[in-house]
Amino acid sequence: MTPITEVEGRRLALTNLDKVLHPATGTTKGEILHYYATTAGALLAHICDRPVSFLRYPDGPDGQLFFTKNPPPGTPSWVRTVSVPRSEDKNARQVVVQDLPTLIWAANLVVEFHVPQWRVDEPAIADRMVFDLDPGAPATIAECCDVALWLRDRLAADGLYAYAKTSGAKGMHLLVPLEPTPSERVSAYAKSLAVEGQASLPGLILHRMTRSLRPGKVFVDHSQNAAAKTTAAPYTLRARTEPTVSTPVTWEEVEDVTARQNLVFRLGDIAPRLARYGDLFGPLINLNRARPLP
Repeated sequence: MTPITEVEGRRLALTNLDKVLHPATGTTKGEILHYYATTAGALLAHICDRPVSFLRYPDGPDGQLFFTKNPPPGTPSWVRTVSVPRSEDKNARQVVVQDLPTLIWAANLVVEFHVPQWRVDEPAIADRMVFDLDPGAPATIAECCDVALWLRDRLAADGLYAYAKTSGAKGMHLLVPLEPTPSERVSAYAKSLAVEGQASLPGLILHRMTRSLRPGKVFVDHSQNAAAKTTAAPYTLRARTEPTVSTPVTWEEVEDVTARQNLVFRLGDIAPRLARYGDLFGPLINLNRARPLP
């Protein structure tokens, strides 16, 4: 019998709560739903008012994975969807996760949450910039930290604030709050910094995803600033062997060379971090931190 639960007045059928989705840790779907329920305040702050794309992994990370921007079949009528530009001459509908019932409904589908750098009321007008730092083995997150520090200081020279999080996979994400700016301009600026980084640190930074050049270096992926692209949201679980989370980190953690290899956080780590630090990405939704793009 499928359990029915009520979340803020919405009745939800939650399925397969005992199903193990991360065999390496024995993490069940019920534990994943509990994680999202307890971190909802922080997560919702960063995905509300943005069209959400889902990477679904209903049978765990070793099963079939599929990425969808369209509302999944069976989406309840009370789930908010909006029309967003999908191409020059076509719009499509996407889900907006605004509240706890929608979050738990989506989490029950077993998904990663991905969002663009713009809000639904201003498509292709970015209010933040992102750099995805992707290490090529044998480089690790430690090398990503060095690149993140270079980018932080370079952005500061242009009057911009940067905030770091683990990707929840191998690398890191840097996000920068902006005054609303066309995505094309943000993309061009981000690319220029990646190119400058490669010129400054050619042994460490790449600005193009050239496979033959990747070993031992960090690819600074600026492409996710394009209006059509998305990035894993802060606090989303990832479809990895273990239930890792894309986790905001302090700059002290990034600077601490001895701690860098431990910058891997699982779902059980997040509530204690929120209790200790609060939402380290809070400044991204603080308009006082948004700055104009140079």
